[in-house]
Formats: sequence, structure tokens, C-alpha cells
Amino acid sequence: MRYPFLITFWLLSDVLLFITSYVLAYFVRVGWIFSSDFPFTPYLSIVTLVAIPWMIVLLTTRSFSITRPQRSLRNLGYIAYACLVGTAIFALGYYFLFGLFFSRTLLLYALIASTLIISLWHIAFEKVLRHVLRMDPPVFRALIIGVNRESAALIKLMNQKKNPLTPVAILDGTGTKETAIDGVPVLGKLNKLEETLVNEKITHLIQCSDMEQSINLLSACRNRNISYMVLPSVFGIVERDERVESLEGKPVTSVSSRKSALEWFFQ
Repeated sequence: MRYPFLITFWLLSDVLLFITSYVLAYFVRVGWIFSSDFPFTPYLSIVTLVAIPWMIVLLTTRSFSITRPQRSLRNLGYIAYACLVGTAIFALGYYFLFGLFFSRTLLLYALIASTLIISLWHIAFEKVLRHVLRMDPPVFRALIIGVNRESAALIKLMNQKKNPLTPVAILDGTGTKETAIDGVPVLGKLNKLEETLVNEKITHLIQCSDMEQSINLLSACRNRNISYMVLPSVFGIVERDERVESLEGKPVTSVSSRKSALEWFFQ
């Protein structure tokens, strides 16, 4: 129940902060009074209505993904984009219901306030979210496949950053002398896969080696409704600039040719 509660609280708090940012912009623009020239009630009613489509836009950017770093430039850009769309919808809504909006400065204040407040709140709430989701027992329990440098670095990074996906067990295709990596126990070979998935209540499987076992691992995840992830290094991709894109609606992993930095914007 922790995860649904946290997400619900996150969504509701975002809506409340969005409305609050517009209220703040109103008083900064007209002074700390209720202006008779610009009634507060119609203004607030439009902001409340706009908060719904604004939230829908923000949801489409996947800014609430538990694995999305909230302080990344891409995520902050998505928040700014959603707030810009929210400001545009507010201006249109006010125009159609009450007439031409009288202050472009207020719109600018509202855009800046909503972008800053929501961004700062997402960064702060991420810390709370990660801490609560990793409390014993962890909500999202990850099984790591493979004992190598890539998996060891990944586990240490996930634990250091307190990633919501908590590594709880490791299996290796050929066996290893290692008994644990950064406190995560190595439970044996892949012949213990089904047993481990059940006993450890695994929600995510991350493959870091044993490419020949990919189909079997994916099949086991599908049968048990477990999220499957795989490191690019499993397929020999080591450039570190790979990304998932779409080719006629089909997902593909792409590695840039690096001919020009400007190509990033168009490829």
C-alpha cells in the first residue's frame, strides 16, 4: 500500500502546488489584496479547472516514473514544458469565459512560479519516495542476473543513490565464489531462478550477463508479471551513449554515429 499512497499524495500535492503558485503570482502582481479590478474568484476558478489538463500533460511526460531522476535536466525540461502548456490553457480558458486576460506580467509570474515550485517539490519528494520505498521490506525487489564488474557497479550505484528498485538477490549463470556484493547475497546459479523469484517476491529482474539465457529469463518474467530489464553490455554495447528509440512504431536500441553534435536534435 505504500506505493499507491505515495503516488496519490504526489499527484494531489502537485495539483495543490500548481494552484498555489498561481495564487502567489496573483498577489505578487496586484499586491497583497483582493483587487476589485481583477476579481480573485474567477481567477481561482479557472486555475482550478486548468490544474486537471496540466496534470494530464505532466503525466504524459512520465515525470512520475520511480526510476526517473527528478533533478535531471530532461525531467526539469518536461516540468517546464507542462507548466508552459498550463499557462497557455489558463490564458485561453480565461479569455473564453471572462474575456481578455489583462496582465501578461501575471502570466509570466505564474509560469515561473509554477515551474520553480513544482521542480523543487519533485526534487525534494524524490528523496522521501526513495527512502520509503526501500524501507524493510522493500516495495520493489530486484533480482540481479550475473556476477561481473557491470553488475557490481550497478548494485553499488543503486544502493548509493537509494534507487527505488532494491537489489535483494543475485544469481549467476556459471556460479561464483562471491557470497555477496555490497550486502546483496549471491544465492547460486540460474537453476534456482524460479525458487528465487517466489521466495524473494521479486518485482524486477535485471540481466547483467548470460545473453544466451535472455529468452528464458524474459519468459519467466512474463509468466510471473515481473518487469524485465537488461544492460546494453550484455549485447556487447559499451559506448555508453545508447538510447531506446522508435522505428516505425517498433522499439530499437540506437547508438549515435557521432558525426556531428547537431545530429542529436534531428536523429
